[in-house]
Amino acid sequence: MAQECISVFDIFKIGIGPSSSHTLGPWRAALNFLAELETSGRLPAVEQVSVLLYGSLAKTGHGHGTDIAVQLGLCGDDPVTFDVNNIHTKIADIRRNKKLPLNGRYNIDFDPLENIDFLYDETLPYHPNALTFLVTFIGGEQQAFTWYSVGGGFVVKEGGQSGSGPLVELPFPIDTAQQLLQWCIKTGYSISELVMENEQAWRSEAATKEGVLHIWQVMQECMYRGCHVTGELPGGLRVARRAAALNKKLLQGRTYTDYHTWIQAIRGGGNHFAYTLDWVSCFALSVNEENASFGRVVTAPTNGAAGVIPAVLQYYITFCDGYAPGKIIQFLLTASEIGSIFKKRSTISAAMGGCQAEIGVSSAMAAAALTECLGGSQRQVLMAAEIAMEHHLGLTCDPIGGLVQIPCIERNTMGAIKAITASQLAMQSNPELAKVSLDAVVKTMWETALDMNSKYKETSDGGLAVNIPISLPEC
Repeated sequence: MAQECISVFDIFKIGIGPSSSHTLGPWRAALNFLAELETSGRLPAVEQVSVLLYGSLAKTGHGHGTDIAVQLGLCGDDPVTFDVNNIHTKIADIRRNKKLPLNGRYNIDFDPLENIDFLYDETLPYHPNALTFLVTFIGGEQQAFTWYSVGGGFVVKEGGQSGSGPLVELPFPIDTAQQLLQWCIKTGYSISELVMENEQAWRSEAATKEGVLHIWQVMQECMYRGCHVTGELPGGLRVARRAAALNKKLLQGRTYTDYHTWIQAIRGGGNHFAYTLDWVSCFALSVNEENASFGRVVTAPTNGAAGVIPAVLQYYITFCDGYAPGKIIQFLLTASEIGSIFKKRSTISAAMGGCQAEIGVSSAMAAAALTECLGGSQRQVLMAAEIAMEHHLGLTCDPIGGLVQIPCIERNTMGAIKAITASQLAMQSNPELAKVSLDAVVKTMWETALDMNSKYKETSDGGLAVNIPISLPEC
């Protein structure tokens, strides 16, 4: 079986909210579809494209902006750089004119109401998140291209490989936590150092460091922006944004002009428990309110769980004096390896595993990263990840109205706090006495995912999604 090689930049992807599997994944699938047509030379011969959305992509597609993402992808727009302020204008133009600039160059007839089909009762066997591009070429020939959005922005073509990048040979191949630990013992490397060695199979160490710091910059900008925007979240639930008001309340009039002076202003309030706890919640809320508003975020490892890792890293920077480029790189490299293990041995898709696959995994990643940065041993790092996930096992995905708002945003605050608690507990424990390993928890999570009823897997068919009365506007 081929070794699955996952880079830090596969786990942490820059994109647009509100969902990595329902927004970013379909967007990337559309781009890959275009690239395939471009390579074959058949893109100019396309007369019409229709999109079929299956299963979970259909059931919560409107709330997650799947239809919007697919259209932007078909236009050839890049989710990393596309101006989020232009999303709704561009979609409105397509809908009004019933024309779509395929790959930005070929205008084809396209009516979103007719050419995007939500198949609520149909699911393809490989994965609940499936979409098919039906193409009619000039002359009448038709062809279907099916892709699966498997979580965290990863996409897989039917019968093919993941679209995450070229295959490489890693010096330290890792599939399990036990393998990771064995390599650390053999080499004497910390987890982040081992990851950095593997990353050099793709690029230079300097390029990796630069890229990781850019990832943090995007997270940081998202958090800062989210702490200063008021109003309601889109989608019809009329959920009020809370981060900005909480930010203002906690600062008590202390002034600042940018992110750096903001951190100083936050530190000016002290570091007592309730104050610190409130800030961790504020950090997490801010990111996921941005995510719910089609803002630019980083999958960590998903959009729905995008607030946990930035919140814990911001906690470390602000309250543990961790504001150093080397420490930020160490944090994110460690987190990425834990996320990679879950991706390989279980799932990071809520449509496959419920919210344990999103908030649970992100909490485990953050707990591990914080522990290494605080000086924990490799075994304590893995223990922290295990503790964090153990107490998310069975967490369901039941978004009200199919929107990544309730309970998703608050769950990020809970995941961040659990990560810090798990790290503290691991730092005060002897991992040699632990009864549960990280690999055992990963295995248990996957078995739990298989046993979980589909109505608790991002379909909005169960849980809070059916027990909270709402009235959403017609799409």
